[in-house]
Amino acid sequence: MKKSVVAIVGRPNVGKSTLFNRICRKRSAIVDFEECVTRDRKYEDAEWTGQYFVVVDTGGIIPKSSNSIDKAVKFQAEVAIEEADLILFLVDAKTGTTDIDMEIARILSDQREKVMLVANKVDSEKDELEIYDFMQLGFGEPFAIAAIQGRNIGNFLDEVIKHINAATSPPEEEDSIKIAIVGKPNVGKSSLVNRITGQDINIVTDIPGTTRDSIDTSIPHFGKKYTFIDTAGLRRKKRIKYGVEYFSTMRTIESINRADVVLIILDAISEISTQDQKIVSYAARNFKDIIILYNKWDLIEKTNVTVGEYIKKIRSELRFVEFAPVVFISALTGQRVSKILDLILKVEEESRKRIPTSELNRFLEKVIGKFPPTHSSGKHTKIYFCTQVKTHPPTFVFFCNDPKLITTHYKRYLNNQLREIFKFEGASIKIFFRGRSADDL
Repeated sequence: MKKSVVAIVGRPNVGKSTLFNRICRKRSAIVDFEECVTRDRKYEDAEWTGQYFVVVDTGGIIPKSSNSIDKAVKFQAEVAIEEADLILFLVDAKTGTTDIDMEIARILSDQREKVMLVANKVDSEKDELEIYDFMQLGFGEPFAIAAIQGRNIGNFLDEVIKHINAATSPPEEEDSIKIAIVGKPNVGKSSLVNRITGQDINIVTDIPGTTRDSIDTSIPHFGKKYTFIDTAGLRRKKRIKYGVEYFSTMRTIESINRADVVLIILDAISEISTQDQKIVSYAARNFKDIIILYNKWDLIEKTNVTVGEYIKKIRSELRFVEFAPVVFISALTGQRVSKILDLILKVEEESRKRIPTSELNRFLEKVIGKFPPTHSSGKHTKIYFCTQVKTHPPTFVFFCNDPKLITTHYKRYLNNQLREIFKFEGASIKIFFRGRSADDL
């Protein structure tokens, strides 16, 4: 059974994201006193009394604004309105009816049969006397709630369920490859998601920092489901102000943590910065599968050595991810974008590859024969055998006489040899050394 879609719409700062989080029962959307924090559509599964549906958070609508971001936010909200089975038109009981509320009411008038008027910030019975002013919007008596305190939310959700055909079974967990798209502000992350999906799912402007939250977008490809997580651009720490930008950065880090594959977007017309290095380093330290995409390749004047020069620069400045494949793309023109999905699948398969222990021990005999381990103390260093204990990331345990005798240099040597022989393109590798006791792991 298809899950019903419930969209929350209204002008800026009426509490849409707060209500969204309350319905989802988790802090999914960023909430701040600053207006227009939410810009793209954000979807979450929700449940009430055994009834399941999808709730959509939207940006604050400013109908007559000429600002490019306001226009894009309005477009995103209109898409949510069209696809919704129920529209929650949220208004602010503290402020009362505004001209913008009236303009939004006119936009929703054609969808009258699926609009439920909801008055937020009704913190007490005394405030309830103020809500009847909203009847002039033409959607009947508003339902009074206080999203922050949770006042009347139970009764409100009972009413929501009455207006939709909610599913009676929980959504099935789908086997999905989660891909976080990260990079500095304005490198083309949202443009890339839109190009891959073929839809204007995320707002794109020339203004850095347009994306504030982490937005999930799922598409099928050759029997696999890909979930792309568009994230806010990561800035240098000292430039991050507490508030919306701080929480956007935290959401981006959280998105990297829950991703299977991280697409690092670099700007072909800019130098690799310290911030780029930190973003890549964070993904590598958390053992994520990594693909590097050089965007805006259409703006570069090229010769037959240009690609080689860029590859050399990447390998020099991002040494810790030499295993990551590099693709030169243009999100604007679509150049090589079609290759990304296939490459993600290839990297995912590499990350889930398992090497038999017998093969690993033949490998170990060969690499030790070429370069045996030594220690500056002169103590005897012996590695007995190796086994792979886990995939995604590929994790290897080397059994030895004393893990403390294995130098950092030799660990790096074994890591490089594993890659040289078994490839693992795009996949981070974990290596452990275990002695005679489990405590040595």
